[in-house]
Formats: sequence, structure tokens, C-alpha cells
Amino acid sequence: MKNFRFVKMLGLLILIGCFVQCTVVREGEVGVKRKLGKYNNKPYQEGLRVFNPLTSRIVKISTQTNNMEVSLAIPSKEGLNIRSDVSILYNVIPSQTPKLLRDIGPSFEENVILPVFRSAVADVSSRFFAKDMHTGERTTIEASIRDQMMKLLDGKGIEIEAVLLKSIQLPASLANAIEEKLEAEQQAQRMEFVLQEERREAERKIIEAEGVRDAQKIISEGLDQNILQFKSIEAFMELAKSPNTKIIISDGDMPMIMESEGSGRVNTRNVTQRTSFFDK
Repeated sequence: MKNFRFVKMLGLLILIGCFVQCTVVREGEVGVKRKLGKYNNKPYQEGLRVFNPLTSRIVKISTQTNNMEVSLAIPSKEGLNIRSDVSILYNVIPSQTPKLLRDIGPSFEENVILPVFRSAVADVSSRFFAKDMHTGERTTIEASIRDQMMKLLDGKGIEIEAVLLKSIQLPASLANAIEEKLEAEQQAQRMEFVLQEERREAERKIIEAEGVRDAQKIISEGLDQNILQFKSIEAFMELAKSPNTKIIISDGDMPMIMESEGSGRVNTRNVTQRTSFFDK
């Protein structure tokens, strides 16, 4: 009797297992129930979901930010092919997941995103020169590709967050030309700095010379014969204070000193300070 009940319960569990199964929709996912080949219009949020495996299944799609890596040759305006690795950051809009699965299917990366990206990048990059991909125009190129993709994917349930150009490899000849140009620009900037310094130094010397000229002009305009005689008297008085024995010969304007040295020779020298404003 007990064996019969056990077999009955086991058969019931097997029967239930054949008609009822469950799955867990995790956070960052949506589940769409497909019954008899038709997708339900309402997606399932995270949680435990029960379905009949004989007639239905639940397709789970990630709604988190996904990174799609693409390596390709990007055409430039001058006709060069620039090798680059590109990251396409996108996410699926949860409310539009059923429509996405009905119209495109679960392989939407290969069927839609990649072809749309190749078309957009060829259209946008052909409007820019190769050297622009190494300058501030790079951000403009990325934004333009992203906007172009959003136009083509409008209403399909996919949002392109960003397109990032990475590992751009220019042709060797073009890379060398860009480096030489940058080096020449830096050299020109250094030369301009040197010229500016020279101009400042020349201006400083001119200002200094003008100051000296104006000072001497003011002094010379203020001198007369009486002041010059007064300065001569001051010079005589300073000589008189000297403890050394001297013979002073003067014509009244400029004193001359004759002093004996240890060898017995006579040394004659001027003691008046010769400045420009003392000269007659």
C-alpha cells in the first residue's frame, strides 16, 4: 500500500514536471514569454516565472549596458584606410523587447547593430581627414557616428549610448608627417618665445637709456658757473683734510697733487672726481 502511494506521488510529480517549469529572470534582464511561436506583448521583470515547457519558453534579454567590440578599416576624406578598434555601448529598452524579438530576433547584434554601425562609420568618417582622428575632432566623429546609428535604429528598441574609437593606427607615412608637423610647430613656438624675450630686453634698455639721458639733461640744465666753483672749493677742502704731505698746484679750477713715494719718485695725479657735469 505504501509502495503504491509512493509510485502515485512520483508519477504525479513527473506529470507536473512535464507540464510546469520555472525560470528566474535576474536583475538587469527582461523575460519575454513565447507561446506556440508567438511572443507575449508584456515582458517579465526580475523574479520567478512559471511556464509550460511543452508549449512555451521564456527568452531572456539583458537590459544592461553592453559593449560590442568591432575591428575595422575606417575610410578618411583623402581616401586612406585607418585601422581602428571600436567599442559600441548599447542597451535594450525593456518595454520594447517583445517588438525587438518579433522584428529582429535574439541575434540583433549581428543582424542590425553591426550593419548599421558599418554604414554609419563609413558615412561619417569620409567627411573627416585622417589626422582629425588624432585631434579634438575625434570626439565629434564619435558623436556623429552615434547620432547616425540612432537615426537608423529609431523604433527598434535599441539605444546606442556611445561609440568609442580606440587604437587608431594611421599609415606610417602619414604618422611621420604629423609628427614632423607637430615638432615644427613646437620649434616655432619656442622661437616666438625667444623673440618676445629679446623684444622685452630691447625695450628695457631703451627705457634705461632714456632715463639716463633725461637725468643728465636735468642736471646739466641746473648747473652754472657758481655751482662749478663751489664744487671746486669742496674738492680743495677734502684734499686739505688728508694727513699725507702733498704739493697742490692749481689754476683755481682743478687741483693737481704731487706726492713723494718710497722710491723718491714724484707721482702726479688728479684728485678731482671727473664727472660729466664738472667739465667745462
